[in-house]
Amino acid sequence: MAMSDIRFENYDRRIGRITAFLRENDIGSLEEARALCEGAGLDLFSLVRSIQGICFDDAPWAYVVGAAAALRRGDPAASVIANTLGEGLQSFCLPGSVSDQRQIGLGHGKLASMVLSDNTRCFAFLAGHESFAAAEGAIGIARSANQVRSVPLKIILNGLGKDAAEIIARVNGFTYVRTAFDFTTDALSIVGETAYSGGERGAVRCFGANEMREGVAIMIHEGVDVSISGNGTNMIKFQHPVAGTYKKYCNDHGLPYFACASGGGIGRTMNNDDISAGPASYGYTDMMARMYADATFAGSSSVPAHVEMTGYIGMGNNPMVGATVASAVAVAKALSR
Repeated sequence: MAMSDIRFENYDRRIGRITAFLRENDIGSLEEARALCEGAGLDLFSLVRSIQGICFDDAPWAYVVGAAAALRRGDPAASVIANTLGEGLQSFCLPGSVSDQRQIGLGHGKLASMVLSDNTRCFAFLAGHESFAAAEGAIGIARSANQVRSVPLKIILNGLGKDAAEIIARVNGFTYVRTAFDFTTDALSIVGETAYSGGERGAVRCFGANEMREGVAIMIHEGVDVSISGNGTNMIKFQHPVAGTYKKYCNDHGLPYFACASGGGIGRTMNNDDISAGPASYGYTDMMARMYADATFAGSSSVPAHVEMTGYIGMGNNPMVGATVASAVAVAKALSR
C-alpha cells in the first residue's frame, strides 16, 4: 500500500502528530508501521474490527501506530505495551480537541495496563449493565487479559436496578448476584446467586443496587481496583456518587483504585442533567467526573461517531478498552516468540 493510498477520518489534521510520534520511535511512515506489525505476524485491522466491526478506519490505524512503536521498543511486558499503545492513540487526537485536552489516548493505555497487571484483582463496569457494549466488553477483556496474567481477573458489572441487572445477566449468560443492604448499619449481604451459563460468561458477576450507598458497598465487598463507567441515564444519581465515594473510602484505607469516567453525559450534551454546553464543560456530569476520575474519556461507551466528534478515533470507549487489552496481549506474544 502506497502512502498516497492511506486515508482515514481527519487524515490531514492528524498526520503531523502521528508522523512526529512515529519518528520518535524510529519509524518513517504509516506504511512502515504497518509493515512492522505484519512482519511480526500482527493483523491489527482484523483484531480491532473483530471487537467492534463498525469502528471507523482511524481506529485500526491508531493501533497499528502504537503497536509498531511497542515492537521498536521491544519490552515484552503486556502492561508496558499497553501504555505505549496509549501513546499511539494519543497521537491521533486532534489538536485542541476535547480528547486532546483530556489525554484520552494516554488514559486508555493506563487503564489497559492496570487490567493486565496482576496487582489488579477486580475490574468493574460501573453501571455497565445498562450497556450491552459493556457486557460484551467484559467478556473480551477477561479473555485477553487472562492470557498474560498469572491470576485470573475478576470482572463485575455494578449498576442501578436489580431487575436490570438480572435481565442483563440472563441475556448474556452472566451470574446474577442479588444483594440486600441494611441502611442503618451499611452492611451488605449476598441473598443469592444465579449463574445463567458456565465458563467465561458465567464468571462475570452482575450486581444491581437500589441506590448509590448499596453501590458503594458492592464495590467494597468485591474489592474493586479499577472501574470504568458505562453509558447510562443516571450518572449523577449513581455512577459518579459511587465512584467518588468509593475513591474516598480507598484513600482513607490506603487502597489503590483507578477510576475512569466514560459514557453518556461525559462526552455529549444530550442528557437532561446537562447545565451547559461546549467543549470546555460538557455539562454537570463532566464536572462531577473531574472531581475524582483518574482518567476522563469522552463520547459514547459504544457509538463510534460520538467518540469521533470529540476529536478522538471512531470507536466506542468500552470496545476500545477491549481492543487495547487484546492488542497489548498480541504484541506481547509477538515479542516473546
